[in-house]
Parts: sequence; structure tokens; C-alpha cells
Amino acid sequence: MDLMTIFGAVIGLGVIVFVLAAGGMLKFLLNWEAIVLIFGGTLGSIMISYPWAALKWLSTSIRIVFFPPKRPPITELIRALVSLAEISRKNGIESIAAGISSLPHPFMADACQMIVDGVDLHILTERMEHDINTTRLRHQQQTNIFTSAGTFAPIFGLLGTLIGVVQVLRNIQNPQMMGSSMAIAMTASFYGIFSANFIFLPIASKLGYYSEEDILSREIIAKGIISVYEGDVPWLVSKKLEGYLSLALRRKARAKK
Repeated sequence: MDLMTIFGAVIGLGVIVFVLAAGGMLKFLLNWEAIVLIFGGTLGSIMISYPWAALKWLSTSIRIVFFPPKRPPITELIRALVSLAEISRKNGIESIAAGISSLPHPFMADACQMIVDGVDLHILTERMEHDINTTRLRHQQQTNIFTSAGTFAPIFGLLGTLIGVVQVLRNIQNPQMMGSSMAIAMTASFYGIFSANFIFLPIASKLGYYSEEDILSREIIAKGIISVYEGDVPWLVSKKLEGYLSLALRRKARAKK
């Protein structure tokens, strides 16, 4: 379980509930018309924007935010690749077959199995690159869905506000109906802004972080496997991977500036 997600949700909700309760507004917050408009409208827009092939992974993406998959650290991956290089140099490339089941990452195990099966280096490289690109695309689609939801929700909040204002003007001579209409207008804006900035966009950011972590791990593995296949000595494998990792981290830092 991702404790940062849990703590963040508790802190954020706690602050909002405290402020609303202190202002005596908590009892006016539950407005089903506004809830249906914001979340129903956002869901409809998402369904129009993305095909079922992308939407069917939404439940998995949400689960990853709270229960992220356990991935070995980059340093462990590099150690495993250096160990493969040592075994390959001593006993031949086929000798890595004995340790495939104990490798720390499934992508590494699949690549090693292809080596043992005699796959050509060119084909091996293409298949690893295809896997990385497919994984990146799938992750990007899921991140984009929640980013889009974070864009749509405030717009539906504004729409709810406009609907509420129109109802207020229509019932301007009926104070009781005016109050109900004004409640819709205010709560719709609240739910739109709240869902975008506390649910959809944070989920997109967390998925983006996990995606970058996963892609970097796969790229390190691909570089290491190619180096092992080419027969590089262990210290050279280590230096290549450390250099690539350093370069990738610098690029990531520059991209965020």
C-alpha cells in the first residue's frame, strides 16, 4: 500500500472538512444533482474521448495508485545484469538459463530466455524496444485519461453554476426555490474544482511517476542485456549502465525545469 497516497487523502479531506465545518457549510455539501452533473458529465466526456481498449484498464490504474507494484530498485537491476555478465564470461551465454527464474524483473527474465533460445541480437533488440514503446504508450494513455478528466470536471462545475444561476433567475420571486438553485450552483463549482485537483490530476501525476520509473527500469535492462549478449566484461557492463542511468536522470531533471 502507498502510504503517501493514504496520508495525502486523509490530510486533504481533513482540511476541507474542517474549513467547511468551521463555516457551517458542511450540511449543504451533499447535493446529488451537482454530484450527478459533475461526475456523470465527466464520465460521459471520457467515454467519448477514449475507446474501450483504453478505458478497460482504469480500475487497474486506480488500484496501482493505492497498491503500486513492487519493482526492484535500479541498483539491484544493475547488480543482476553484472552478475549475468560474469556468468556468461565464465561459462558461456547459455549458462544464464539456470538463473532466469530468480531474476528480479520479468522483462529481464523474458530477454534472457530469448537469448537462451538463440534469438538473433537484432531481433532481440527490436522486441525489447517494442515492449518498452508499448508499455510507454499504455501508461501514457492511462495518464491522459485522468488528465482529461481533470480538465473536464471544472468545466462541468461551471456548467452547473450556470444552470443554477438560470434557475435562480427563473425563480426570483420564490425565495425557497432560489435557495435550492443557488445551492446547486455553488456545490457544482465545488465538486468540479475538488474532483479535478484532489482526485483526477493527482492520480495522473502518480501514474506518470510510476510510468517513468517502470520505463527507466526497462531501458536499463535492455541496455544491460545487449551488453551481456555482446560479451562485455562485467565492469564495462556496470560502467555503461551507470552512465546511462546518470544521463537519463539528468535529462529528466532538465525536462522538469
